[in-house]
Amino acid sequence: MAAAPTPTIPSHVKAWVYSEHGKPKDVLKFDPNLPIPEVKVDQVLIKVVAAAINPIDFIKIQGHYKDSDSPFPIVPGYDVAGIVVKVGTAVKKFKEGDEVYGIVEGKDVGSLAEYTTAAEKGLAYKPPNLSFAEAASLPLAIETAYGSLEKIGLSAGQSILVLGGGGGVGTLVIQIAKQVFGASKVAATASTGKLELLRKVGADLAIDYTKENFEDLPEKFDVVYVGAGQTDSRAFKAVKEGGKVVTIIPPEVPPAVLFLVLLTSDGAILEKLRPYLESGKVKPILDPKSPFPFSQTVEAFSYLETGRAAGKVVIHPIP
Repeated sequence: MAAAPTPTIPSHVKAWVYSEHGKPKDVLKFDPNLPIPEVKVDQVLIKVVAAAINPIDFIKIQGHYKDSDSPFPIVPGYDVAGIVVKVGTAVKKFKEGDEVYGIVEGKDVGSLAEYTTAAEKGLAYKPPNLSFAEAASLPLAIETAYGSLEKIGLSAGQSILVLGGGGGVGTLVIQIAKQVFGASKVAATASTGKLELLRKVGADLAIDYTKENFEDLPEKFDVVYVGAGQTDSRAFKAVKEGGKVVTIIPPEVPPAVLFLVLLTSDGAILEKLRPYLESGKVKPILDPKSPFPFSQTVEAFSYLETGRAAGKVVIHPIP
């Protein structure tokens, strides 16, 4: 069977950009004519099919990390899924036509563009059973979830309480704790409307934080995981003596710093978790409102900022 013809690569692309800091609804603008990024020797050029947005994106747009910003105009977005259309001279793993997913490095053109570049080490082959939208929802959240559980040393037979289990990272922490690390019991907190989602992704005990205080439970846990938007001060009351509390939110900093702390752009983690994704033991969870079309990227950011998303907010299709 003949290979599909290589698409013509344009010199300019459509993208969402900001040229000043502020709220996404005020500063994020559509640019129909952004110069296509240059491909470094260790990078590939990706025709973006889908992207996901995360709290770190709107926090950066608001100007909290000016020191690490690229020069304006900036294209936001870390999570990407798409097709390789060009490879750098030092790239060994990927070739044109490969379907990939992973993380775009912060200094590069982000994933909210028709084309973007990404380092070879930050990418993996897209599992064939996942759609591009599903794949795009995973990289940053699943690497954060796996990386934090590995760092804390969660082991088979231990129990874990996940604070904020209904979000993009939390839904993956629940699944990975049980399916990858072999946790014997997984409890998780969420608001009333997300309790069924907690059960769907494998929580043994779903706790409605609007009606009960998790720290008052008679049962204590080997590990307490503190997710985005949660506070860790009460977590220590829920952990066993000698247990561990893992927070992806450093003290006294905005919640989205968690992604800067654990963001390693490590395609090896995606490859390690591939069998779990292909077998369906770990599933991507998209918010019911996802995917948002590319033209509604600003609306997607406004929705993410409400903190009510259940799972990940994805942008697809991207022209």
